Amino acid sequence: MFYEPHRRDTSLLPHDPFKALVAPRPIGWVSTVGAGGAVNLAPYSYFNAVSSRPPMLIFSSEGVKDSAAFAARTREFVWNVATWDLREQMNATSAALPRGVSEFDHAGLRMAPSRMVAPPRVAESPCALECRVTQTFSLDDVDGNPIDRHVIVGQVVGVHLDERCVSDGVVDLTALRPIARRGYTADYTVVERLFRMERPAGA
Repeated sequence: MFYEPHRRDTSLLPHDPFKALVAPRPIGWVSTVGAGGAVNLAPYSYFNAVSSRPPMLIFSSEGVKDSAAFAARTREFVWNVATWDLREQMNATSAALPRGVSEFDHAGLRMAPSRMVAPPRVAESPCALECRVTQTFSLDDVDGNPIDRHVIVGQVVGVHLDERCVSDGVVDLTALRPIARRGYTADYTVVERLFRMERPAGA
């Protein structure tokens, strides 16, 4: 099968499989603070790590949503790990709430202070990465047309990590149990099993 994205056979593929193919994707559970002090917490499907030295994260907003707008303006955000135990709360923070209504309160979550940045972190999350924004940009399509997709890049300047998730000096992901997006509307997965492959020499 081959198709151009805008010409797929909808009788065969009624739902666009793009998100299901690029999966699983870590969830960008991002907390930010606006210039006026308003706090926002929202999950982002387009999120990942893009550098290790220095450590950097990236998330993309489809439309100018509060998290992207706040991070672009204040140049700070916090990424909170969404885990199996926090799946319902994470999902609740994706609700379209009236401006001024707290996602933390709506989801029954507590704020914890950050050390290096102003946005609070999710107290219940076993890991949070404090970030300072290094750059923001908007995406264009192949014809140079703007598509209202906005990218935020942040450098990690502080790490909060629950020591109960550390075993023999490494983070035990099976203890952390992060969840990830699998594509389509409501599909998720959880990390509960690992396997190892040694990289070839020189890789």
